[in-house]
Amino acid sequence: MAEVLNVTVRKDVGSGRIRRLRNSGQVPAILYGHGEANINLQVPVREVQTAIKHGGKLVSLKGEVSDSALIRAVQWDVWGKDVLHLDLMRVSASELVTTTVSIELRGTAVGTTEGGIVQFVLHEVEIECPALKIPEKITVNITGLRLGKAIHASDLTLPEGAKITGHGELVVVQCIAPHADDEAVTGEGAEPEVIGKKEKDEAEAEAKK
Repeated sequence: MAEVLNVTVRKDVGSGRIRRLRNSGQVPAILYGHGEANINLQVPVREVQTAIKHGGKLVSLKGEVSDSALIRAVQWDVWGKDVLHLDLMRVSASELVTTTVSIELRGTAVGTTEGGIVQFVLHEVEIECPALKIPEKITVNITGLRLGKAIHASDLTLPEGAKITGHGELVVVQCIAPHADDEAVTGEGAEPEVIGKKEKDEAEAEAKK
């Protein structure tokens, strides 16, 4: 279900006025796409925060502009705390769009009982999907992941009509033997997160004291 953003057309575009706009609890935004004119908007910050928190990509614009849009870009402050600006792209519900979706792991891999360590390699994936069916996240059940095995991008369960736009052979998560990091096959450019390794290292350090 699309999040609702109540928008107002924004006529003031100067930096000083934008600052006052943010101080009043509004986020400046721009709506573009479909060959129509760009529209400067302002959106209540609480509604923006809710949409981002829920991980939604598709939003329904209400108020002075009524349209369906995709959150295409979010500009944050230097601390990554406050939203400074939104880019909104017009879409129709059935339109195919390309977007990035985060991946979430569920369960405990059986390979950890075989002495393995779980590496979370690919934290998000780019997909092409009907706008109305864009998932908030893709959940991967790793319960059956055995030592020496991996789950690839092509193994992910996607919404109907969606497909991976990148390389399906990229590793999402794998279970490897300890100290086999250099031999593990990971996605290009990815920095794998070793689940449980930090706790193990801290315990070993404590035992040496």
